[in-house]
Amino acid sequence: MTRAPVGARVRALKPSETLALSARARELRAAGVKVVSFAAGEPDFDTPAFIQEAAIDAVRAGHHRYTEVGGTAALREAIARKLERDQGVRYEPKQIVVGNGAKHAIWNALFTVLEPGDEVLCPAPYWVSFPEMVRLAGGVPVAVAPSPGDYKVAPEDLERAATPRTRMIILNSPNNPSGMVYGPDEVRAIVAFATQHDLLILSDEIYEQLVYGEARHTSPASLGDDAKARTILVNGVSKTWAMTGWRIGYAAAAPEIAKGMERLQGQMTSNAASISQQAALAALSGDQAPAESMRRRFAARRERIAEAVSALPGVRLRAPDGAFYVFPDFSEAIARAGGRFRDSAGLCDYLINEANVVCVPGSAFGMEGHLRLSYAIADEEITEGVARIGAALARL
Repeated sequence: MTRAPVGARVRALKPSETLALSARARELRAAGVKVVSFAAGEPDFDTPAFIQEAAIDAVRAGHHRYTEVGGTAALREAIARKLERDQGVRYEPKQIVVGNGAKHAIWNALFTVLEPGDEVLCPAPYWVSFPEMVRLAGGVPVAVAPSPGDYKVAPEDLERAATPRTRMIILNSPNNPSGMVYGPDEVRAIVAFATQHDLLILSDEIYEQLVYGEARHTSPASLGDDAKARTILVNGVSKTWAMTGWRIGYAAAAPEIAKGMERLQGQMTSNAASISQQAALAALSGDQAPAESMRRRFAARRERIAEAVSALPGVRLRAPDGAFYVFPDFSEAIARAGGRFRDSAGLCDYLINEANVVCVPGSAFGMEGHLRLSYAIADEEITEGVARIGAALARL
């Protein structure tokens, strides 16, 4: 074969560092190494029992066949009720497209609305997949850095990055990896910027239920009719309900965009798994207490890891408002590494080799010098893992 067997678009893709490092942790454990992994991007809880039972009932009731491409009528109606209840925004069920996870919903949205060469503003720190998905869809990702020491962008940051080719802003709040939550005024300012420049907003709200303290989630779609019309709202059941493996996400959008996304999905994957849709219906329609219980446990872990990481010499941390990650700044530790490593990826390798601790480098999220640590792990692992990091840093 004289031609490359893999196309240029896929050859140019960067592998997901979060998935690669999670795989590295599994390999170490399989080899008998007592590893602490902060790489996980999923809850460590089991899916609540009533959701499991709903899935079993769905199997026995014969939900074995194709559904409507965009999701069953019952599930779309349940999502519409959830969005009105929690976000104060009303969508018709036909404006909702259920996909194979929120990542799939994001892909559908990008591929539906982007033309080749369209620029997409990606505020840093950003989820690792955003830039790669934009490129695959034919767009150009443009990283937007916040002010030094901050983890949220303002309109003036976006203004510096915008060009006549800009088509969309991606807003992820609560944010992966920083855990920062954009407040109502901050979201309103971003919507005003988008309106001024006639931009779409892709709002990734997958962590919207996981907020702590005084923080409250604000969807840009809730800020008026124009804001709703230019927002593609993406969410799912994976994080709130510990259902990552069930692969159910969804997007809500203006009718024309939703129709385009459904048409696209019809030629790609057809419907999401029928049994998983029944499980998601149970999650959204049933008892919300298990989700709140998991949120409270994450809140307690947040306090534990923030206190432990903040005590590490030379490490700076801004405590997160949401999600289940901390994103501390290890720049000082990297600077005094004496040439053993020069960046966050090198620090991650050092921690794996010296302490059997797996973290994700900040470079994967567009913010060098930081590490992402997930606290979706047991309390004792949090304590031991941070202690190992401290001991490894002390040996530098």
